[in-house]
Amino acid sequence: MTPIRLLTPLCLGLLLAGCAIGPDYQRPALDAPAQFRHIDGWKPAEPADEVEQGAWWKHYGDAELDALVERLELDNQNLAAAEARFRQAQALVRSARAAFYPNLDVSAGATRSGSGGGTDTFVTNGNTISGGGSSRVSQSYNLGLSANWELDVWGRLRRGLEASRADFQASAADLAALRLSLQGELVRNVLQLRVLDRQAELLEQTVAAYERSLRLTENQYRAGIAPRSDVTQATTQLRNAQAQRIDLEWQRAQLEHAIAVLVGRSPAELQLAGDIQPPEVPAIPPQLPSSLLERRPDVAAAERRVMAANARIGVARAAYFPSLGLSASGGYRGSSFADWIDLPNRYWSVGPQLALTLFDGGARRADNERAIASYDETVASYRQTVLEGFREVEDALIQLQVLEREVEVQRQALEAARETLRLVENQYKAGMLDFLNVASAQATALSSERTLLNLEGNRLLASVQLITALGGGWQASRLQEEAR
Repeated sequence: MTPIRLLTPLCLGLLLAGCAIGPDYQRPALDAPAQFRHIDGWKPAEPADEVEQGAWWKHYGDAELDALVERLELDNQNLAAAEARFRQAQALVRSARAAFYPNLDVSAGATRSGSGGGTDTFVTNGNTISGGGSSRVSQSYNLGLSANWELDVWGRLRRGLEASRADFQASAADLAALRLSLQGELVRNVLQLRVLDRQAELLEQTVAAYERSLRLTENQYRAGIAPRSDVTQATTQLRNAQAQRIDLEWQRAQLEHAIAVLVGRSPAELQLAGDIQPPEVPAIPPQLPSSLLERRPDVAAAERRVMAANARIGVARAAYFPSLGLSASGGYRGSSFADWIDLPNRYWSVGPQLALTLFDGGARRADNERAIASYDETVASYRQTVLEGFREVEDALIQLQVLEREVEVQRQALEAARETLRLVENQYKAGMLDFLNVASAQATALSSERTLLNLEGNRLLASVQLITALGGGWQASRLQEEAR
């Protein structure tokens, strides 16, 4: 066979390799709103992967929080498991890419075989004759090299690689989504702990104030100005405040333990400072583009799974067409070790192979229908993920708006409660009111101040929810990185 005749199938395969069976990917259509309902200045989504927010938790200006996030990146075990799954997907891409190259195998062996031997028995002229049989022993030696190469005529391998790459990118986005979720959980826990510390500080100040009130009431009782009931009322007020202060200890401990586990430490190994003030709520840009929603890693992961399912439709359809491959083998085969590698013992073969399944009982049709159904499933999941993303952003926006108004009203209520307490305490010292009025005013002032602290803490948590709902500092363009 001449070289030209050998190269003809290869050239034909390369020419046909420009086409790939199956639909090319197009992003599923979405009926997304032109703007968000609860903020002005939003616009329809446009690609904005180049926008970089960086380390979003640094908006809160807490150095201890920054250090904790760094430790989370290094030591969180859920993150380590997700990173291992990411490396598995990365290896699958390299495995799919390897299918484009020939397989080259080498083999060597020595065989010793025999036949015959034992006793031969036969009948002649009515007589039975037995005689010794002949035995034959032979040896053979083989050294061979073989190569097989499947030509991607119909794009089956390319669609397979396309699916593996999309799966790899989905895995990368899953890793980013988990990282963002863990970062958000850590930031929320730290902010809640800061608010609890301020509540503890408030209760300590309240206990000190109630102790002064109790001493004043006891003095008035001993002077015959106040009844015994005023003393018991002041004592009750003091003990209730002390109990509330003690109750915060286990709440703070639980948050501290949760933070320790998030950063890969045992609860006994971590102790956070209690003298750091809660940060201010980060300002929301007046024109926050809705394209930031496209930067959510879970949205990107869902879309990449649509891409993978779309590519697998092409893999299923390519099974209807014949596969074309080239195979070649050669080596040496002889019966003597001494002249094993000798020219007369050389052998070789080369040629194309064409294979086509004629009947499979409907298996290929079922595979194609399954691939299409899988694609429809991923499209629905992608659209649902986007809708959930819009809902989370809307929830955070309306929560921030309502809490901002509520905090302002609560501040006014606190100012009024403090003024009422001041007036009632002066009237009590003048003997114009009994202590029940003072206790009531003190309880109202304390409740108003704790409510304000809770509202400010909820605003901080809502800001974290908004930032994470918008994708944090993650960029979808990172998914374009090729697996190495």
